[in-house]
This record gives sequence, structure tokens and C-alpha cells, in this order.
Amino acid sequence: MLIGILSDSHGDAAATADAVQLLEKNGAVHLVHCGDLCGEPVLDELAGHRCTFVWGNCDSPSPTMRKYVLALGLPWPEPPVILEFAGKRIAVFHGHERSFAAAADRDDLDYVLYGHTHKYADRRVGRIRFINPGALYRARIKTVALLNLKTDKLEFLRLESGSSVD
Repeated sequence: MLIGILSDSHGDAAATADAVQLLEKNGAVHLVHCGDLCGEPVLDELAGHRCTFVWGNCDSPSPTMRKYVLALGLPWPEPPVILEFAGKRIAVFHGHERSFAAAADRDDLDYVLYGHTHKYADRRVGRIRFINPGALYRARIKTVALLNLKTDKLEFLRLESGSSVD
């Protein structure tokens, strides 16, 4: 199963649309947005896709936004967001939350997906793999990530070219 990971759209709906298209073109069957969507236009780009997202430090969830999200058919994120796919447990954070740092001490997770830094990263802390897909806004190179849960293969993709990041 391939998971498409994106983060830090900061209201850039066009970049988000390009990221969704790139990830799905490369086989992603579920998208995970790690926060800082920053507006309804980005949510509109996620609508109609199998998608999970979390709020970032620049997002402003409100009762009105909740109605909008649910009307789009997207799930409202209630922390902690934990996904289970292909026998793997995946925690999703933005990266600014207090509970993010504590995730490294958990023994029930395989992956932690996060954003916030606008820099792509892949590191292991004990048995947990921490993955940051990079950013779609305010990044020298706009990147997303594609994770194969069956093989544990991770690939970072450049948004502009669709090629792998070396």
C-alpha cells in the first residue's frame, strides 16, 4: 500500500493540486497532509480523495471550518491522529504539538509523519521511522513523499519535475 505524504500548503491550492496529482500518478492510494493547510481552497483540493489531515500551528479550526470540512466529506482530525494500514500504525502530527516529542517514546507506532520545518527528513528513533515530506510553500525545493508500507521504501518527489530527490 502506497501512502502519499504532503505538508505545509499555507493556502497554496495550486501547489496542493499538483502534489495530489503527482502522488496519485505515482500510485498513492491514501493521502496524509501534515498540517498548515491554511484555508478552504486547500481543503477543496483534498476533497474527493482518500485523505487524512491534521491542523498545523497556522491553521484556525473553528465550528464553521468543521462544518465545511464535514460537508466536503473529509474526516475532522481529532488528536491524536493514528492510522492503521497494512498492519502498520502511523501517527500524524504537524510537529509543533507537545505530544509530538513524546511520540518517540511510544512502543506502539511504526511511523510518525510530520511537517512544520519545511524540510524533508527521514530518520529512525528506535523502531519508529519519522518522516517529514517537506513543504509546498516557502521551500527552496517543494517536495512530497511516497511511502510503501509493504516494503518500507520511501521516496521524496520534487513537485516541479516529478522526479526523485537525490
